[in-house]
Amino acid sequence: MQIFSTISETKAFLEQQKAEGKQIGFVPTMGALHEGHLTLMRQAKQENDLLVVSIFVNPIQFNNQEDLKKYPRDQKKDEALLETVDCDVLFAPSVEEMYPEPATRKYGFGPLEEVMEGAFRPGHFNGVAVVVHKLFDIVEPHRAYFGEKDFQQLAIIKKLVEREHIPVEIIGCPIVREPDGLAMSSRNIRLAPEYRKEAPFIYQTLQEAKRRREHLCAGPLRQMIINLFEAHEHFKLEYFDIVDDKELQPIQNWNNKKGTVACVAGWLGGVRLIDNIRII
Repeated sequence: MQIFSTISETKAFLEQQKAEGKQIGFVPTMGALHEGHLTLMRQAKQENDLLVVSIFVNPIQFNNQEDLKKYPRDQKKDEALLETVDCDVLFAPSVEEMYPEPATRKYGFGPLEEVMEGAFRPGHFNGVAVVVHKLFDIVEPHRAYFGEKDFQQLAIIKKLVEREHIPVEIIGCPIVREPDGLAMSSRNIRLAPEYRKEAPFIYQTLQEAKRRREHLCAGPLRQMIINLFEAHEHFKLEYFDIVDDKELQPIQNWNNKKGTVACVAGWLGGVRLIDNIRII
């Protein structure tokens, strides 16, 4: 595995590989790797000649500086995991390398960025768009792989690629879960044992939403699920919404809906968790 920390050496190496006709699959991460990441990487490795992974904790997508400070970092452990999936290139830059000058570019995604995560984390998706666009310019991959756990982020990245005419295929991959149903996340390791036991409640409640669709319209179903979360002793709900799967706008009924997703975010034991489930 080649490990680079500068943009120039990364671009030089990958340009040589592309000149030899190699297809590049790219998985951008913020480190603290787990099986969810590795699943993306295995698919990227299988579908391309070269697997490139980036590890960069992007400061400009954190609107909560405490969350940024607490974000888990262990590059040596991450490198060992990358070896297990036969990663070809790791790009692990410093903040100074990525942002020699303050990032000032502003993207607008309209209603897509104003709901759910966008409503509770102002500026978050602009920070995501800035770093993803920069990474795409550096790596110039043929395909890039993102997990569907961050469903709104995936929609934003697809819109970014479409608007900026970036020549990369975006591939969304299914959520990878622990045996008890909790969606895998780098933040899970911050859950104290007593809260980790309660965390599967999130997925159980999402499954209940899917089961109840046959009997309840979207509006009443949304309120029923909110009530279940609010009745939980330790879970502090931020949002639960049932949205269309393209523009992510809330829906009130199932009329002519071909794709809907239930999305949730909240706090458990001081750790923010998100999840989603496809309803239709």
